[in-house]
Amino acid sequence: MVEVKDDNWFLEGLAKGDEKTYEAFFLKFYTPLVVFARKVIVDDDLARELVQDVFVHFYEKRQDIQIHTSLKAHLYQSVKNKCLNQIKREQIRRDHHANIFIDKKNEESVFDDCIEETELEEKIFSIIQSLPDQCRKIFEKSRFDGQSNQEIADELNLSKRTVETQISKALKVLRLKLSDYVMLLCLLLFVK
Repeated sequence: MVEVKDDNWFLEGLAKGDEKTYEAFFLKFYTPLVVFARKVIVDDDLARELVQDVFVHFYEKRQDIQIHTSLKAHLYQSVKNKCLNQIKREQIRRDHHANIFIDKKNEESVFDDCIEETELEEKIFSIIQSLPDQCRKIFEKSRFDGQSNQEIADELNLSKRTVETQISKALKVLRLKLSDYVMLLCLLLFVK
């Protein structure tokens, strides 16, 4: 007489730890569950690994598992849940890597901006240092010390008009010598 292997037969044999029952259980459900997992995961090795995890978990918890549907439905739902959890983990990992990439790009951009800013400051400083002495002093007092044109004129015993002319001269030199640099910076800003 052929023994009918229904859900109760499997569950009772598994609860007792019977190896033949576990082998029959594995042979009956493993391949269809792997085929099902492949449809969700699309990775053969990972599909097999997830199904094996379900079998190991089922065996370890065999005495505590409560099945409210059929054994087959329970196994398929377990595999489905494993696959969905794996997909979520992969998505979280991909999102994490994408965020790291974005953060790294932002850090590089900030670093690049810092370099460009420093280079511009050095260029401006160099141009100011190359101005004629009186022009440089007047420009520095105006732009760096925050003095008004009248205060500079009074301090240096010059006319207010002379101070204004020297500041205009300094700004003209700066604009002229920085024009190529400013164009390059504008291009870089628009390319980003």
